[in-house]
Amino acid sequence: MKYGRTYNFSAGPSMLPEPVLEEVRDELMNFNESGMCVMEMSHRSKVFEDILAEAEKDLRDLLNIPDNYKVMFIQGGGTLQFAMVPMNLMKNGVADYVNTGAWSKKAITEAKKFGKVNVIASSEDKNFSYIPDPAAIQVSDDADYVYICENETINGTTWQSLPDTKGKPLVADQSSMFLSKPCDVSKYGLIWAGVQKNVGPAGMAIVIMREDLIRREDMDPKVPTYLRYDTHADSDSLYNTPNAWAIYVCGKVFKYLKSLGGLEGMAKLNEAKAAPLYEFLDNSEMFKGVVEKHDRSLMNVPFSTGDKELDAAVVKASVEAGFDNLKGHKSVGGLRASIYNAMPKDGVDALIDFLKDFEAKNLK
Repeated sequence: MKYGRTYNFSAGPSMLPEPVLEEVRDELMNFNESGMCVMEMSHRSKVFEDILAEAEKDLRDLLNIPDNYKVMFIQGGGTLQFAMVPMNLMKNGVADYVNTGAWSKKAITEAKKFGKVNVIASSEDKNFSYIPDPAAIQVSDDADYVYICENETINGTTWQSLPDTKGKPLVADQSSMFLSKPCDVSKYGLIWAGVQKNVGPAGMAIVIMREDLIRREDMDPKVPTYLRYDTHADSDSLYNTPNAWAIYVCGKVFKYLKSLGGLEGMAKLNEAKAAPLYEFLDNSEMFKGVVEKHDRSLMNVPFSTGDKELDAAVVKASVEAGFDNLKGHKSVGGLRASIYNAMPKDGVDALIDFLKDFEAKNLK
């Protein structure tokens, strides 16, 4: 880690890989001898169309995306997808949702504006500290799709296996674990991810959608043009001026991940980062993880001392020690370390050393 860089444990916007930032810096004033920054060039230019095409190709390579899936780069971030999903997929006006925390709850609230929502499983009974047993989930016969938040950023849980949706399309919010490990895209009808957590700057979501679900003829005519998936699919994400900068940076990140051995290589790196942190929490007398072991996220690690004032003291000391954003989300409190793809193992090791030192000095 170079001088002046902070170990940023924010849940998003989050760290970007240093090699990517350095490359972006070097190209800022003159991308590819165009004489322009990507932020100021036309999205209709051949230069930018090449950036877009290459980004999609590299993403398809990373995820082995089947040919019958469309890739869309859509402005508005992840929150817009809470509405776009039901607006486009609620053909019969019914959908099944699994409630595993803050972000699935927000998706449920939004979907209820467009039809009937069946909450077919929930972990709210234990403060969202686990993922409901996928094998026990019963899908409704009349549901148009089944929706999960595959990794809950705030609550720190992740699905280790997917539910059997009985042939219904599975829709997954993968924002905070996107491209952190291999993924069989063919098991999903739609995957979406806000890019600011794990692959790029804020302001955009990536949508990967099976073509047969991109409805046209029976779409509610009141759905705004921009909020129809077919609008973006048919125009190759160029219906209007896209978030060109986010696409460009994400493309750089895709190449960076490929250089590390793809998602198989990234998964090994992420496991090597998370394991020692969880081991420390399991053996600490002061700090405890708040998620059941089987359902722990490799990306977001919430923990606590069990005392609000002591948690606040940890946050204060962490800032003084050169760390940032260890404070837990305001809705749950405590502490949280988000250790996305770009967080180096040195950063996690340094965090563990800091926590050990704090514990030694403050344990009563």
